[in-house]
Amino acid sequence: MPEMSPARHLPIPPLQPGEWLGLLGGGQLGRMFCMAAQSLGYRVCVLDPGEDSPAGAVADRHLRADYTDPAALEELGRLCRAVTTEFENVPASALETLAARTVVSPAGASVAIAQDRMVEKAFVRDCGIPVAPYAEIRSTEALRAVDRSLFPGILKAARLGYDGKGQARVSGVDDALAAYERFGRVPCVLERQLPLALEVSVVVARGFDGDAVAYPVAENVHRDGILAVSTVPARVSPQLASRATGAALEIARAMDYVGVLCVEFFVLDDGALVVNEMAPRPHNSGHYTIDACVTSQFEQQARVMAGLPLGAVRQHDPTVMINLLGDLWFGSAHAREPREPDWTLVLRHPQAKLHLYGKTEARRGRKMGHVTVLGESLEQAAQVAAQIERELGIVG
Repeated sequence: MPEMSPARHLPIPPLQPGEWLGLLGGGQLGRMFCMAAQSLGYRVCVLDPGEDSPAGAVADRHLRADYTDPAALEELGRLCRAVTTEFENVPASALETLAARTVVSPAGASVAIAQDRMVEKAFVRDCGIPVAPYAEIRSTEALRAVDRSLFPGILKAARLGYDGKGQARVSGVDDALAAYERFGRVPCVLERQLPLALEVSVVVARGFDGDAVAYPVAENVHRDGILAVSTVPARVSPQLASRATGAALEIARAMDYVGVLCVEFFVLDDGALVVNEMAPRPHNSGHYTIDACVTSQFEQQARVMAGLPLGAVRQHDPTVMINLLGDLWFGSAHAREPREPDWTLVLRHPQAKLHLYGKTEARRGRKMGHVTVLGESLEQAAQVAAQIERELGIVG
């Protein structure tokens, strides 16, 4: 079974309030991390090239520079006692550079696995955990010679794909070749399209001491490749939930992963469970933890970095989370100018919690915020969430 090398630096003794934590990336995940870390008394420095980044707007300091900028990495490593990342496509080399002088979680080696679908699938398979049948595609010749049992399938770029980008459904070799050309002939994986019953995910947190916890399984619905709704706890059997949780924890253990990790699964029509992909960071499907769990995924991220004990992951209310995309700001498919939605339509529901990410420009398909609906039962939460979607004009 694959094993990762141990971290070079450790947060021992635990970092004290007032010390600096560093973050690579300035998006909404970083923004929510900043808020959680600051609530524990830490200061946060964000390294991100964006001028108006959501995380940079709330951080105690913003280093505006490229992620591989030597001077910026030197400053971040000098200032911060521990550093993390908020997105998986940060150059692993930047994490390795920082690891030479400060605590880094997750390690660059762990992030590198999740950055490449070929490496990721092979790693999960070597852990003894099922993945969809697939082939590695590095040339048009390899694609022409591929096993025809993989069709119909999904061609996925091996690197830099997210939210459905870099993916194409293909019915045969000709479709796959056309998609491969559109992708620029970059390395890809061709996966067999499986008969899906639903998709679920598990967010886990693991400390430097190997202690690990798993949040309740989330049931996810995607629209156009982007997460639209998460229902928690997932409406699956206890046995399936246990299998998914166990697989996610085993992957984290095998990677010697330190930090917050999300593993996404396909549940097939016959009840089989296969890993789709993983994200080496907090995840959109775990946003409900802010309002519905004792400890949010972002607080866990800060706890791990600081060498603190992990918090409880108990969910105190059934929950449905709705993603808010920039399409809402346009109202219709023909609108050209964005307009702020009427948020009283959300907030008049007392059990709804609105989270906006502070992004200055609304664009179609861009994640702008989310709504978490808490309920006395999952059915009640789902009914209110559906009503909010209708009132906001969310289609689907």
